[in-house]
Amino acid sequence: MTVTQLKQRSLLGLKELEREEIESILDRAQYWENHPSKVNAIAPGKFVANMFFENSTRTRFSFEVAEKRLGTEVLNFSAAVSSVQKGESIYDTVRTLESMGIDAGVIRLKPIGVLAELATKIKVPLINAGDGNNEHPTQALLDLYTMRKQFGDLKGLTVAIIGDILHSRVARSNLWALTKFGAKVVFCAPENMQSAELGGTYVSMEEALKADVIMMLRVQLERHESGMIKSAEEYREHYGLTVERASKISSHSIIMHPAPINRNVEIDDELVEHPQSRIFTQMQNGVPVRMAVIERALN
Repeated sequence: MTVTQLKQRSLLGLKELEREEIESILDRAQYWENHPSKVNAIAPGKFVANMFFENSTRTRFSFEVAEKRLGTEVLNFSAAVSSVQKGESIYDTVRTLESMGIDAGVIRLKPIGVLAELATKIKVPLINAGDGNNEHPTQALLDLYTMRKQFGDLKGLTVAIIGDILHSRVARSNLWALTKFGAKVVFCAPENMQSAELGGTYVSMEEALKADVIMMLRVQLERHESGMIKSAEEYREHYGLTVERASKISSHSIIMHPAPINRNVEIDDELVEHPQSRIFTQMQNGVPVRMAVIERALN
């Protein structure tokens, strides 16, 4: 496989991806969503490895369902029970699986910059399932897909992303993808969770609630220990989507969240399945979106 082919079939991030390419993935996801059969053996005999060097349940299961629906052979690798704990490098692990004959790899890892470097050395397409606080392209693709289904067009939409922008790969991928489509992205975050390098427009919570899409980010409660947030209660009071705040959003607006959810912290319990919430719809949309991404890698 040539370097160009590898690049065309890998999905490392949305920052570098052309709008037309993103659109073609979303269109193909729509095809898969409308496809009646649950399993479509379009890739029999192809091996896909899910390489998770950072814990994840939802993303891994979503990829696995997508892979099995395409008829691929699935290999699941978890760093928690692997030789990486014994000191083997991430590169050696991926290189080992490549030498065993995998056709594509889905990879999630914590250290930033490692994925970009791996992609220059590994000769099979790689799909980014979340790298550090850099990008999470398939999450943003399923978010765009959800918005497109709701509003028909992304152009002119205002999307408010609320929470820990500084550490959020979801915020980055969404910002880069949405602006390519002519949507306006605004951020709302406590001062110590704002990102200078990312830039962007920061608005008050009151202003954020006027958006067409209100996207809540998961509060990483472990940041309590570092003093980034004083308490879950205080965070909810200032930046949580409470029932009272939700009563002010427009009747056409939707509520989104990448999950997992801290109920009654960033979003009140009764809003998770509110009529305007699309949280479980996002999860549902993740499967056809990831089918399109894996098919593109294998095709």
